[in-house]
Order: sequence, then structure tokens, then C-alpha cells
Amino acid sequence: MHLARAGHDAELWARDPSLAAEMAARRANPVYLPGVHFPPQVRPTADLQAALDGTRFVVVAVPSHGMREILRRASAAVPADAVVVSATEGLEQESLYRMSEVVEQELGSSIRVAVLSGPSFASELAREMPTAMAVASRDAAVVDAVQHEFRAPYVRLYGTSDVAGVEMGGALKNVIAIAAGLVEGMGLGYNAQAGLITRGLAEMSRLACAAGAQRETLSGLAGLGDLVLTCTSAPSRNRRVGIELSRGRPLQEILDGTRMVAEGVRTSNAALALAARHRIELPIASQVADLLAGRKDPRTALYELMVRPQRDELE
Repeated sequence: MHLARAGHDAELWARDPSLAAEMAARRANPVYLPGVHFPPQVRPTADLQAALDGTRFVVVAVPSHGMREILRRASAAVPADAVVVSATEGLEQESLYRMSEVVEQELGSSIRVAVLSGPSFASELAREMPTAMAVASRDAAVVDAVQHEFRAPYVRLYGTSDVAGVEMGGALKNVIAIAAGLVEGMGLGYNAQAGLITRGLAEMSRLACAAGAQRETLSGLAGLGDLVLTCTSAPSRNRRVGIELSRGRPLQEILDGTRMVAEGVRTSNAALALAARHRIELPIASQVADLLAGRKDPRTALYELMVRPQRDELE
């Protein structure tokens, strides 16, 4: 919808033919974006070949666990000169690859890739509410192209070459948001919430830098900005998971009642595996993973975080 308003023809591909047909007929997606109607330039389709034919920019916004499969299906149809913009958060479970790495593996190392992330709820962007995000690519010309073609009076894009930092920030903040929802749901107060978010940022930075990111990126839109939004805002799915866990609801019951994916649930174990590879500690992610697996109850997990040995704040 945003790209259509920015003056582009936008093919909207959905893997469910019935959903694509319904969106085409209703000019809306009432399940995911109630009360919002598509601009005329948005064309829903279930035909992947038709959607990709002659496309200059391919925005991939599927859940991380479906990324490789969808790219594999699309590989023959993606134009060789297209810019592929990954808007998917998370790490691949088995390989621990970032999403841009999956793009390059499936579409070829010569494909031009950008990563788009930052504090942005789809419902607000769809309503043209002011939004700032980061766009990252190793190719400065790709950053410039995305900034130019994706901009609008209500959207501001900040460029960077730190692809790892932008992707790691987008993935890891979802894990911290589950813990933030837990603190909120247990009524532990603003002091605890602020402390958790701050130490969560330190944890994100520690792992991101080990994975090749620049520490400054985690202080920007794709790190701190996205973390604050996801930890404190009502539309956040990961925060909602934490709140519901604090009320004693089983994880599977929570997920069954959520139409959209809470990426932090999958990312917690991948983050811990990556941390083990780099021999670093992730105390918050570790407690979140134990909680999600049913190995600990909420109060035990939070208690163990508070009684850990004290240390210097700056590492």
C-alpha cells in the first residue's frame, strides 16, 4: 500500500489463492488490516510468476521459517537486475543464517540485496502515520535506490552498510519483548521494565557485535528504536505473548489464538545457539527460552535474572 502511494504499481502476492481472490474483490484485507482499503495500484495475486515479471524491487515479508521455501519457489522468476528488499525478522533455525544470507544462497550471490527494519507497525504505515526505518546494504547504490523509491512524506529511511547490525537488531528485540511483556503482565512496575529494556539492549549488542555488527547500529532505529516499540506498545505480538504467559496460559494456546507470527518464540533458541557459537552469555534470552519450553515458571525466571552475580555495566 505504501509503495502504491509512492507512485509504483505494486503486485501483492499471497500463497493462499482464496485470500488473494478475496483481497482482489474486496480491495482490502480485513483480517490483517481492518478498516484500510487498497490503493488502485495494488494488485493482489496468487500467481508468483506474474507478480515477479519485470519487477524492479521485490519486497520479501514472509515469516522467517518460510523464507527459504518461498525464495526457492521464486528464484526462477526474480529478475536478475531486481533489488530484493528483505523485511523479514529472525534467524533461520537450523543454520542460524540471517535472512539476507538466505536470500543470497537461494537467489545467487550476485543478487542485489537490501534489508529494511526499524520501529514500524504495519497498521500505522498503512494509515500514513509518520515512520522512520533503517535500510541496509553492502552496496551504497542499492541503499540510495531504496531510499529514493520507498520514500514518502510520512516515511523517512536512514541508510547504512551494516546489514548484520540491522538484521540482528530486528531479530533479537523480539526475544526481549517477550520478557518485557512478562514483566508488564506480572505488574512489576516501570523500574523493572526500564531495567529490562536497557539490559536487553546490552544483550542484543553483545551478540550482534559478535556476529559482525557495528555497536552504533544497535543504538539506532533497528536496535533501540525497534526495541522500545516492541517492548512497550499494545500491537506488539511478542509483548502480548509475554503478557499471556504471565497469566499462566500455555504457549501453544497463545500461539493458536494469534493470526500473525510472534518471531521471538522461534528466535530465542536460535539466538542462544548463536551465542554458544561465539561463547557469550544471553541471560534474558536464556530465561525466555526456558519459560517458552515450560522448564521454568515466570516468577522463577525473573528471580534468577535478579540474583545473578552483579557486574560492571560497561563491557
